[in-house]
Amino acid sequence: MTPLEIWLVALALAMDCFAVSIACGLILKTPAAAPSPTAPAPATLWPTMLLIALSFGLFQALMPLLGWLGMGAFGTLFAHFDRWIAFALLLFMGLRMLREGLRSPDAPPSYDPRRLAVVLTLALATSIDALAVGASMACLDMTLTTHMPLALSIIGFVSVVLSVAGLLLGLLLGRNLSPKPRPEVWGGLILIGIGLKILFSH
Repeated sequence: MTPLEIWLVALALAMDCFAVSIACGLILKTPAAAPSPTAPAPATLWPTMLLIALSFGLFQALMPLLGWLGMGAFGTLFAHFDRWIAFALLLFMGLRMLREGLRSPDAPPSYDPRRLAVVLTLALATSIDALAVGASMACLDMTLTTHMPLALSIIGFVSVVLSVAGLLLGLLLGRNLSPKPRPEVWGGLILIGIGLKILFSH
């Protein structure tokens, strides 16, 4: 696999991170995800945004490694179930987000991308496809010491950059969207749409 091909694979894998990050940015812009009644200024969101982006990038970089390592024992078996796992996780998070958007504005939030558990679940769901990529790298005889470090670095880097871009775009859209439906509804629909895309295009 040439360096150009690795960059293209990294870009393809990061597309789900980008879309999910838009959904997270939409939610972070709303008071429901903020600790105060008013939406926080973008500067105060950077720690959360970096946590989301770095988590997405880390999972995207680690999953191909796991796929490469597990190709011999589990590659064929997992290939039959990976899309269903990703779909189930994204459907679960999307439905939670939809429920949040349809609740009374005065109700306490149940979905919050500031929570580590939420971030890790989304990072896992968006990185499931990378397992199959790692398995394919093993089939292409990419070695663990020679080829994989560069490939994993590029995949992680691209995922972090596109995640930050998606979060910023989500914040911008959240500033301009009509208050009805609430941004949580849009975010939930995005997550469910990504899950369906993974399920039917795998």
